[in-house]
Amino acid sequence: MFVAAQKKMFTDSHTHLYLDAFKEDRGQMIQRAIEAGVDRLLLPNIDSTSVGPMFSLAERYPGHCFPMMGLHPTSVKENYLEELKIIESQLDREGIIAIGETGIDLYWDKTFLSQQEEVFLTQISWAMDLDLPLVIHSRDSFPEIFRALDEAGGSGLRGVFHSFTGTLMDLERALSFDFMIGINGIVTFKNSNLAGVVQSIPIKQLLLETDAPFLAPVPHRGKRNESSYLPEIAAKVAEIHNLTLEEVATITSNNAEQLFRLKP
Repeated sequence: MFVAAQKKMFTDSHTHLYLDAFKEDRGQMIQRAIEAGVDRLLLPNIDSTSVGPMFSLAERYPGHCFPMMGLHPTSVKENYLEELKIIESQLDREGIIAIGETGIDLYWDKTFLSQQEEVFLTQISWAMDLDLPLVIHSRDSFPEIFRALDEAGGSGLRGVFHSFTGTLMDLERALSFDFMIGINGIVTFKNSNLAGVVQSIPIKQLLLETDAPFLAPVPHRGKRNESSYLPEIAAKVAEIHNLTLEEVATITSNNAEQLFRLKP
């Protein structure tokens, strides 16, 4: 039986807690997060294989785990139309807070670029039709992402650039869409230039995320990431913005509430 922390502080705006990396200790890991004050865990979908585990987790931890629905760009392969149809069939399920994780990834493979662009544009249209925020994966693909957003157009589109690692120019362009910016453990890496960019992100447009089980922050770098490590990321953001940890926790949680329309 898990026990909620007395004071709600942090929202992990992007965490894949349903993956097999947590198979052996998922319950304990979620309890550690809640005890660390990270009591809202937002779950982006990957593809048809993750739908079941993700919703099971959301049903087991109501008020803590919140599902999204989307097709990840690295899951766009030869069968992308079939995958997209399966994802679309889930959009009427109760409790979905966003369309995502979607976007374009050109780091691993450029073979399916045109298909990734098609799938991304489709999911942008879903977000607009359903009035849901868009959670964007943009690894090595900012020009393509910006072009798709320009093409889709339309007022009212909102969302977040998840795991932002772009330049100051990329940041300026991303903010021009009035999107929020997701910052994770990369900001704590000694070889990262992200701290200088984070300094230029308006704190009212910044979200905290772990992207667990990936990208564990210092001092856990190289290990499996988990949502209880979010305060380490928050502490770095607080240092950069010259704020207290409590201020960063409150502001970024309020940002998440506003974007995803979560209850306070």
